[in-house]
Amino acid sequence: QVQPVESGGGLVQAGGSLRLSCAASGRSFSSYGTGWFRQAPGKEREFVAGISWSGSSTYYPDSVKGRFTISRDNAKNTVYLQMNRLKPEDTAVYYCARRYITAQTMSALGYDYWGQGTQVTVSS
Repeated sequence: QVQPVESGGGLVQAGGSLRLSCAASGRSFSSYGTGWFRQAPGKEREFVAGISWSGSSTYYPDSVKGRFTISRDNAKNTVYLQMNRLKPEDTAVYYCARRYITAQTMSALGYDYWGQGTQVTVSS
C-alpha cells in the first residue's frame, strides 16, 4: 500500500515562497511518476506539476510555469514542490499523487494513490 503524506503548507504573503514535500513509503512510489494538484473551495481539482520517476522530465500548466518547480529525491522517497512568487489565487489545498500511467498527463484520472493534502494560503 502506498500512502503519500504532504507537508510544508502554511500562510504566506503574496510574492513569497513555500516548499511542499510529499513523502511516501515503498518502491511502488519512487518507481512511478508523481503529480501535484490543488483544489480551492468551490473549484475543481487542478494539476500544477508532474515529474517522471527518474526526475529527468517535468511538466507544468501555463498557470504556474516559471513560478513552480517540482523535483524528487528517490533515496528519500520524497517529491518536492517549490513555489515562488505566490499569488492569492494560488490559495488551495495541495495534494500529491502517484501517476500510474506511462504518459505525462495532467488529468487526475491518471493518478491513483493520493495524500490527504496540505493547506496553502496566500494573503494579499
